[in-house]
Amino acid sequence: MILVTGASGNVGKAVLQEVAKSRAKHRAMYRSTVEATKAPPGTETVIADFAKKDTLLTVLRNVDSVYLVCSPIPQLVELESNMVDACVAAGVNQVVLNSAMGAGDYDKSFPSWHRKVEDKLKSTRLSYTILRPNSFHQNVVAFFAPSIRTQGVFYSSMDAARVSFLDVRDIAVVAAKALAGGEHAGKTYELNGPEASSYAEVAEKISKQVGSAVQYVDIPMEAQRKAMLEQGMPEWQVTALLQLQEYYTGGKGGSVDGLLQRLLGRAPITMDQFLAEFADEFRGQAANA
Repeated sequence: MILVTGASGNVGKAVLQEVAKSRAKHRAMYRSTVEATKAPPGTETVIADFAKKDTLLTVLRNVDSVYLVCSPIPQLVELESNMVDACVAAGVNQVVLNSAMGAGDYDKSFPSWHRKVEDKLKSTRLSYTILRPNSFHQNVVAFFAPSIRTQGVFYSSMDAARVSFLDVRDIAVVAAKALAGGEHAGKTYELNGPEASSYAEVAEKISKQVGSAVQYVDIPMEAQRKAMLEQGMPEWQVTALLQLQEYYTGGKGGSVDGLLQRLLGRAPITMDQFLAEFADEFRGQAANA
């Protein structure tokens, strides 16, 4: 039995879809019954919360492998640690941990939180596979599409830093394979996309697919901080995101290697392919003017 946590989240949902396609016996963990109704056909669903330890042993009954992911919130270490402890107590064999790029060498922001969970997991008797994915193609829609639709522009303070974006659906394929253990047990995979792009190059790619000009405008970091706070982002999240940007502007996060392709057994989804598929997400007032 495989348990997929975070089944309503960006990556967790994709992992669940891959596991469901494999027809392996599986269970999906949700925090609300409303979200659980969206599970793929044939999926057993359970309602639980990492913060409520008494709910975790029940959802782990008869489970052999767990995909562990948590929203990037300040309580991440505590919440995922609760699940690791529950996995040990329940006799789970394999845990596939969704970590983050930079967890091995960056002591700030989200990567530093993930590293603490990695270390805890490694200290247990559990077999594990750790996935450290780079930034997602899907983030381009989530973060940039709103201003592109209205202004034809997106803003950040990334300068010319390059990012090896990858698709959450490719991460899901790797995760589903790792849940079976075997050759993936005990491995830590740094997952980079098939090419590294600057934000200016991403703007060019979006322009090509959308059919209208899209521009990236680099702004000072303090201006970006001010804008995010004015949009209502909590200060902890703004600080964490800007610290993560410093990882990339410091020359990290732009590696390209063949690992993802080897793990997938096929070519990864490129940014161009992703943008062609989701071009309508960027079309709006500016594109239709």
